[in-house]
Amino acid sequence: MGRIRKYIHVDGRRLWALFDTGSRNSYISEPAAMNLPAEMLPIERKVALGGRDHALKKVCYLFAKVEGLLVEFDAYVLDEIGNDEDGKPIEVLFGALAMQKWGIHPIPEKEALDLTHYPKEFVEFF
Repeated sequence: MGRIRKYIHVDGRRLWALFDTGSRNSYISEPAAMNLPAEMLPIERKVALGGRDHALKKVCYLFAKVEGLLVEFDAYVLDEIGNDEDGKPIEVLFGALAMQKWGIHPIPEKEALDLTHYPKEFVEFF
């Protein structure tokens, strides 16, 4: 598993993000989601994250820049995600599905992201 921490830019704001391959989905804290368009979920979902149970009621669609590259992904809204190893509040948890979609690979030993697989176009087969 890989976990990388760095700032991303969402709606002109710098948000502290944890890129975590151990989390399937992506999440955003309620304060970070403020003023972003969010939709209520038709049914409440439950998730265990950071040693706590959370009720998921809303989801945001984020347009973010990761190291200058534009990515879009959905993130469930949580009251709070938790703190990183240094005690800094995590504002966005960037999960494995979003990383897979955008070709983002964590390099834990360098505390970096490999973005060489960022898609320049999407090829669909049907």
